Amino acid sequence: MDEDKAKADLIRNLQTARDALLWKLDGLSEYDARRPMTPTGTNLLGLVKHVAWLELGYFGDTFDRPFELPPPWSADDAEPNADMWATADETRAEIVGLYHQAWKHAEATFAALPLDGVGQVPWWPAERSEVTLHRALVHMIAETDRHVGHADIVRELIDGSAGLREDNDNLAPHGASWEEYRSRLEQEARKAGGLS
Repeated sequence: MDEDKAKADLIRNLQTARDALLWKLDGLSEYDARRPMTPTGTNLLGLVKHVAWLELGYFGDTFDRPFELPPPWSADDAEPNADMWATADETRAEIVGLYHQAWKHAEATFAALPLDGVGQVPWWPAERSEVTLHRALVHMIAETDRHVGHADIVRELIDGSAGLREDNDNLAPHGASWEEYRSRLEQEARKAGGLS
């Protein structure tokens, strides 16, 4: 496969993950988009904000192409995990807009550099901080997909919605209602745990 095709394939995979992450916000109230759904505070809008800043770091700072705004967690007075949640003053449109700006910033990096273009990830240990654009793309695809998985679970906890995208839930058939399926799994878990 030539480099242009390989790069296009990586970018397409990244965009699929990006689109899936944003889809998780569709149709939600401001409260549901922000509310913490796990003991560690995982929330949908925070995941989008976090991934936006990751892209700006991996495709900006890493390749000496910094974004015009410093990351929120770099300020001395930043709240803990400032990139993982949205304040009441930060609008959904601003955060989604930041994510779209990150995409444009990344696209400029993709256009400017070959896959073997070398950069330095400033927050990684020095002995492994040197990366190629190829490695940064693969890392960001994995990172985004990981957070899309988190978002899928969070969205399911909010309103039962699950799947990859609106036209393809990508869920395995199970032959029963979800309630019946879950009940069966609970029974099996209880049996295996000696609880029934």
